[in-house]
Amino acid sequence: MDDKPNKTSEELLREIEEMGDAHIMSSIATPLREDAFDLSDVEKIELIQGYFEKIMHTLGLDLTDDSLQGTPKRVAKLYVNELFKGLNEKHKPSMSTFENKYQYKEMLVEKDITVYSNCEHHFLPIVGKAHVAYIPNGKVIGLSKINRIVDYFSRRPQVQERLALQILNELKSALNTEHVAVFIDAEHMCVSSRGVSDQSSSTVTVEYSGKFKEENTRNEFLAYINNKLK
Repeated sequence: MDDKPNKTSEELLREIEEMGDAHIMSSIATPLREDAFDLSDVEKIELIQGYFEKIMHTLGLDLTDDSLQGTPKRVAKLYVNELFKGLNEKHKPSMSTFENKYQYKEMLVEKDITVYSNCEHHFLPIVGKAHVAYIPNGKVIGLSKINRIVDYFSRRPQVQERLALQILNELKSALNTEHVAVFIDAEHMCVSSRGVSDQSSSTVTVEYSGKFKEENTRNEFLAYINNKLK
């Protein structure tokens, strides 16, 4: 039997607030319920539309106004079909790989991949760039697939540390190689538009595996993304 006292509502609110400010993630996998996809996208859009109507009504907005009356439906479709479509594995890009017939054994770097995600603590945008590299083992992958994998994991409520890990682990698995690096530099609107309201800072998260943990390989990768190699 658990003898620990139940936390008061004030204690729970304080913990939630502290976690939000610290941008803590609870797991590498995105936290999803087992019944996350029991509802169809159409059903989800209908429900979210109703919820958002209530939010707008609570804020005091006039939903009969020509400019506002379509907003709940637009927001619902945006959430399900665009911003958070990466929650559903049906949108996961196919990871077709090819035999490395030309025996390319050097580093491959895909730079400046657009990251557009949303902070899971405040549902505000995370916008920046990802730089991804791998050293082939027996397989290579089409360049656009790297961009699509970054976008897929970005399109869900996220923590930047988790995003970097999810991209790294997916590429390691698809390419059957340990030699992968992921570097993300992004601005968080939850920092720039609320709280401290710092509009000049950005957040960098980096994950290395395999040979990228070695100083020489890591430095080569960083030199490429910083345009310091000729």
